[in-house]
Amino acid sequence: MSGQTRLLESRWDDAYAAGLDEPGKLLYRSNLLGADKRITNYGGGNTSAKVIETDPLTGEKVRVMWVKGSGGDVGTIRLDGFATLYMDKLEALKGIYKGVEDEDRMVGFLPHCTFNLNPRAASIDTPLHGFVPFTHVDHMHPDAIIAIAAAKNSRELTEIIFGSEIGWLPWRRPGFQLGLDLGAFVKANPTAKGVVLESHGLFTWADGAKACYLLTLEIINRAIEWFSAQTEGRTIFGGAVAKSLGAGERRAIAARLMPEIRGRIGKAERKLGHFDDQNAVLEFVNSAELKPLGALGTSCPDHFLRTKIRPLIVDFDPAKPDVDAVIAGLDAALEDYRADYSRYYETCRHDNSPRMRDPNPVIFLVPGVGMFSFAKDKATARIAGEFYVNAINVMRGASTVSDYQGLPEQEAFDIEYWLLEEAKLQRMPKPKSLAGQVAFVTGGAGGIGRATAARLMGEGACVVLADIDAAALDAARTDFEKSFGRDAVRSVLLDVTSEDAVLAAFTEACVEFGGVDILVSNAGIASSAPVEDTTLAMWSRNIDILATGYFLVSREAFRLFRRQKLGGNVVFVASKNGLASSPNASAYCTAKAAEIHLARCLALEGADAGIRVNTVNPDAVLRGSKIWSGEWREQRAASSKIDVDELEEHYRKRSMLKLNVFPEDIAEAIYFLASDLSAKSTGNIINVDAGNAQSFTR
Repeated sequence: MSGQTRLLESRWDDAYAAGLDEPGKLLYRSNLLGADKRITNYGGGNTSAKVIETDPLTGEKVRVMWVKGSGGDVGTIRLDGFATLYMDKLEALKGIYKGVEDEDRMVGFLPHCTFNLNPRAASIDTPLHGFVPFTHVDHMHPDAIIAIAAAKNSRELTEIIFGSEIGWLPWRRPGFQLGLDLGAFVKANPTAKGVVLESHGLFTWADGAKACYLLTLEIINRAIEWFSAQTEGRTIFGGAVAKSLGAGERRAIAARLMPEIRGRIGKAERKLGHFDDQNAVLEFVNSAELKPLGALGTSCPDHFLRTKIRPLIVDFDPAKPDVDAVIAGLDAALEDYRADYSRYYETCRHDNSPRMRDPNPVIFLVPGVGMFSFAKDKATARIAGEFYVNAINVMRGASTVSDYQGLPEQEAFDIEYWLLEEAKLQRMPKPKSLAGQVAFVTGGAGGIGRATAARLMGEGACVVLADIDAAALDAARTDFEKSFGRDAVRSVLLDVTSEDAVLAAFTEACVEFGGVDILVSNAGIASSAPVEDTTLAMWSRNIDILATGYFLVSREAFRLFRRQKLGGNVVFVASKNGLASSPNASAYCTAKAAEIHLARCLALEGADAGIRVNTVNPDAVLRGSKIWSGEWREQRAASSKIDVDELEEHYRKRSMLKLNVFPEDIAEAIYFLASDLSAKSTGNIINVDAGNAQSFTR
């Protein structure tokens, strides 16, 4: 509904589908539907198929419904994501249902209908699929259909567009009664192919997997075509009253505002941010109807469960872009939002309602700039933004051809604070130790950098990999995307000796994640030469990268930490050579000593703001290290009068513990210092060198 007229195209492959059984065809259909966000949003909608299975106890043939399980996503679901239920047992539940006040109790009976001990929990929409007497059923949340469902004259529009082919049912919270309503509709309208649920979405059905898939596409396409014709040449959202800033300026403003917002809403629980300035967003935030439509809230339950019922609209004039004034007004704007959310909660709450959750906004709309979304992790923040884009598309369509209407507050509350929804939230796994935090790792594509990034991401952090080696950086990011997902990692090409490059890199981190919590300063080089052979260029290069570079990234991290007011952690990766001198390495050792003393100075300066600064001193970390892959390796071997291939064993034997030191060992120490495990430590040094008496700190 963002003005696009491109229609959905069938991606069904008959040859591929011919080799699938009925559950396989259901999975295939589901993945095809979920791959296009115009069909349904992430985690939204569900699909089902009723198939004949062999009862594992009796050996008899029984009818079983496969339906997307609770919390799944049709685009990425696998077979184990479907719940399976005996149809005869599901039908039998009708006999014990006592009415709408019995909804929650009926959910408790769904596990009793489970086929073959399937552990996948059935969703609240299970009765809606089960009571439709067709083999295949799709329930999707297309923007084009929800724009109809959210219009004031929704029923009339449904009839105009689809005639008697698609029916209409008034708003009702999903559950057993809505399933009965849907079944009754099909019985009363045997030729209907689907139904629009007011303020909710679309149901379609057929007796074949392909037929159901094609029907779903056809109905959505008809809605897209109808809206395209109706909105052609018409003023959208009352017309524009603001003009978008340039792309670069939008990102610069996002980089300034997002850490300020994040610091104010992330004190109780850290939040990660996402920035979106696509055309659909800009059209809405620049429009005359931004405030009145934004105040109405979202319509589809899936939308407001992710985005809260309404956004916070930031008071910003792109014609006179005063970011400092916006920052100065954030506290009052957030307080007003929280007060209104508290009013919403107190007005709508029931005696047994769960306690009020985080009252801070999820969605922030900024005229001329775009949209920020914040949540406990990057994926949830990104998905919340995607859901609000769905809501924008819905408002665009509905308000252009009719009057848009959001759900009444009480209906919205009853879904947001549904006891079953609360129970699902309580079953969520405990957050990992670095959840909601962002780490900026220089030298991130090298051995220690990669091991550190993996350790921090494994504890729930998002990581910005910064490195001067473009090829290694791309390879590292690609590997981490495969292991941890694209939301967990970003990469920036960075020369730490360039002040402008450092500023730009932190700007990128703020736009991508909303801020930074952990700095791991690890970029490094090494050189070896007697002092009389040490050129000024060699000396300057060591000082530039190992001292000045550490200063530049630390200074920017400190500036950001103080803006966020959430504390912060800085970990320097120095060296044993910063404490213990080595022959023929005066430039390297001196620069490493400067790092250690800089860390001590910063620990003094940062303590009042809860910023901790600590150092890890590695020694002889050969495996995966870029500084050990060139002349340094040869020079250190020559200095010790041994062959290059003997170097690793030489360092092992030299250590007090007779152990080699690996990148993962350094990463473990960095994690300790970056986490709350060391919450009461600052200005400290951890030697990870397998024991070297020369480098004892005392």
